[in-house]
Amino acid sequence: MNDAMNHGADGPGPNQEIDRFSVESVYAELLSRAPENKMEPRMAPLFRAMEILGEPNRAVPIIHITGTNGKTSTARMIEGLLRAHDLRTGRYTSPHLSRVTERISIDGEPVADETFVRIWDEIRPYLEIIDSELDDAGEPRLTYFECVTILAFAVFADEPVDVAVIEVGLGGITDATNVGDGVVSVVTPISLDHTDLLGETPGEIALEKAGIIKPGGFLISAAQPADAAQVLLEKARETGVEFRFQGVEFGVEDRRIAVGGQQLTLAGIAGRYEDVLLPLHGEHQAQNAAVAVAAVEAFLGGGSRELDIDVVRNGLNAVTSPGRLELVRTAPSILVDAAHNAAGARATAKAITEAFEFSRLVLVIGVLQDKDAGAILSELHEELGGVLEDVCLTQSNSPRAIPAVDLRRLALSAGFADERIHVAERLDDALEWAVMTVEEGEPGGGILVTGSITVVAEARTLLGK
Repeated sequence: MNDAMNHGADGPGPNQEIDRFSVESVYAELLSRAPENKMEPRMAPLFRAMEILGEPNRAVPIIHITGTNGKTSTARMIEGLLRAHDLRTGRYTSPHLSRVTERISIDGEPVADETFVRIWDEIRPYLEIIDSELDDAGEPRLTYFECVTILAFAVFADEPVDVAVIEVGLGGITDATNVGDGVVSVVTPISLDHTDLLGETPGEIALEKAGIIKPGGFLISAAQPADAAQVLLEKARETGVEFRFQGVEFGVEDRRIAVGGQQLTLAGIAGRYEDVLLPLHGEHQAQNAAVAVAAVEAFLGGGSRELDIDVVRNGLNAVTSPGRLELVRTAPSILVDAAHNAAGARATAKAITEAFEFSRLVLVIGVLQDKDAGAILSELHEELGGVLEDVCLTQSNSPRAIPAVDLRRLALSAGFADERIHVAERLDDALEWAVMTVEEGEPGGGILVTGSITVVAEARTLLGK
């Protein structure tokens, strides 16, 4: 859902004009720019913005996160651990589920509407200068993502925060967020996604993502395919930074299913942490937790100081990750998960098999045009074949959504039986069909809504989240 649907829900702050100075009007202005999927492979306008604004990119230390899957969950875990250490945090992630303010969080909560609007109004004249300079040079104006990124740095400097946890939008070298230098650079698992822009192998993609590794920093990497790991290792040595890899210097020692999540024993780079309750499902989230702990160890003590076990427990126990294998309704159970590539779909399917005991599962799926919908459907069908039979093909309101009817051929190729495939162009109709289908069957059935962040966002809104 976009912010326009929430127009008028939040009253204006002091001295604010309703029409011009509201989150919704700022969001409309941002949307008028080149869209999020049209990122420009450039850095000069971002550095120009930082120069004009007094270098907010250097105002606070940064933990910078890239990778293919798990970035947002890992960012939220790092944020939780830092907050448990009584540090004031800023977190920048994308995309958002309901409101654009979710992208810029202060101490775990979306930035206040008043702050979002005020800072935007303060930096707008300077962005217009840059737009004019770009016009004169015959280059595209600042994009949606570039503007929100500049806004995030300005907000974090204004608050101020003690540390900023910043998630890359796409790639690394020329991503707008790379205007900041990470004290710690974190690379979550790399797999094939955005191959048209980043490369056709994990190694090629890693070349782009390794761009966030800067001299004087510290690299923390999840377990990677061999070619990707080699690229990251070579970049770390080239820049002279310390590095630690999951599965070599740190990792998950033990993992057991627990009520509402999982109980972990984590081997960090400086200490060992037992009986840590993580209220999220799936082995992939346990691996993300190990990466987050190592990143905080690197940030707080250069990797040589063990964290207080109670602080680690408190920090991870409080973590939430909306839209990531999130149970949004019971009777029947409805899970939403923003798996948008084959690796993400595989992780989701394995987590469902491990954490839930569904007698049958109905799939509601919609995918964006730049994603490999066939691979996503194939992974879900293969991993959940024992309980997954019925699928409803749908689409979000995004102009980038693959038309629901066009997914039928891919669903058939993935192994779904023709008579078990339903098509509903509207997501509300898809959810209604899925609920009816589950309720007509044996007890213990559930629904999984997945395929794209836009489908998950709309489903959460329709279901009251």
